Amino acid sequence: MTGNDQSQGHSLRLLGGGSRAIRWVASGFACLLSVAPCAPSLEGDAPATRTRLLVSTDIGGTDPDDLQSMVHLLVYSDSLDIEGLISSPPGPGRKQDILRVIDLYEHDYPNLKTYADAYPTPEALRAISKQGGIDRAGWSGVGAATEGSEWIIRCARRKDPRPLHVLVWGGIEDLAQALHDAPDILPKLRVYFIGGPNKMWSVDAYDYLERHHPALWIIEANSTYRGWFVGGEQSGEWGNAAFVSTHIADHGELGRFFAPLLPGIKMGDSPSVGRLLHGDPDDPTKPGWGGSFVPVWDGRKTVFRRLTTEADEAEAFGVVEFELALPAGMTARHSAQAVFDGRIPAALENDGRVLRFRFSPRDAHKVWPYTIQSDFPGLDGWSGAFTALPPPSERTAHPSVGHPHWWTDDPDPGAAEGIHAGARTVSRWRRDFLGDFAARMRRCEIPAPSSEVLP
Repeated sequence: MTGNDQSQGHSLRLLGGGSRAIRWVASGFACLLSVAPCAPSLEGDAPATRTRLLVSTDIGGTDPDDLQSMVHLLVYSDSLDIEGLISSPPGPGRKQDILRVIDLYEHDYPNLKTYADAYPTPEALRAISKQGGIDRAGWSGVGAATEGSEWIIRCARRKDPRPLHVLVWGGIEDLAQALHDAPDILPKLRVYFIGGPNKMWSVDAYDYLERHHPALWIIEANSTYRGWFVGGEQSGEWGNAAFVSTHIADHGELGRFFAPLLPGIKMGDSPSVGRLLHGDPDDPTKPGWGGSFVPVWDGRKTVFRRLTTEADEAEAFGVVEFELALPAGMTARHSAQAVFDGRIPAALENDGRVLRFRFSPRDAHKVWPYTIQSDFPGLDGWSGAFTALPPPSERTAHPSVGHPHWWTDDPDPGAAEGIHAGARTVSRWRRDFLGDFAARMRRCEIPAPSSEVLP
């Protein structure tokens, strides 16, 4: 149920926009979806003012969950002012993958617009789809401007009093480039970064933001987002696979596209949208579909000036930086990279005296090995390892003074789903956000009956 619906309420109001917003009465809605008792009501309802947002996504990459989350976003697009859809891999995803989902949306658009005239036209969505950077930033964290980074700047500079919510579902390079090129846009931005694996691949751009733009307003969700598909009510129709077969498959072209992408729902980027639908967009500590967060703490970066062993420790989801003396005889003509866990490359910076490289360990209680590959024999084959651990409570208890608007996963064990810190602050709303999504997907298949359209 929505934020202002009490657990004893008798109707479910679907999020909507425009003059055709509809209201389902519970007795009729129960025929379409079995609605279980709600979780405790949220503090506050969906915001009265429409929210501006821009999405930066690695859609089309190695994980199909961005495609699932794009379907989710588009069926709620009548409730939000979407100003940009940016393909920001790095990896195989491209703008064409965004356009592919918009093509499917176009098939369902005639039905969707019978529920709300605020659904954007497919042409409007194509016009705001842009290509971002396709390469990792390298040691500096920034490179050259892209169509995507320039679009972020253009949107942020619009004469609109509302903040611009930037939802980062993939690499954070385009956001870093935009702030590098136009630091004046910082006060306008509200960032929700699906970190974890994305931070691992974009650690240099992340490090640039943390060092050069500490006043940035940002939610760094390294594991909280997992509550969308881990934990919560998983019985019957609410299981990840059962929900798709019952409420998504055969629901319009978007549903038919969504169903075979994965064995069930993942939608790991959807919490960033969920918090704008139900929660307090201005206060990350408040409950909502996108989770609740705590202020970030200091000391999350560990610097090693030597090769390490398993006995060396660093904070999980933090930044680990290596500074190694340049081997005698190695010059700028030689190339090198470090490879973590046998699969994740990290570029080495050679300043003529020291070799530097970074990594962000995604998983706690894990040993992360690395090997240096180089065409310089005196460096090739150097190796080491370190162990990633959760931060100690003595550290997390003290909010950072230098990053006053930076939030991250709640380390309280009561907020976790298994090993995933903060994930229970999302999973507690599972029936609510999945029930609402199911009703949204039904719009793709069946136009609104005239009796259910409010004048």
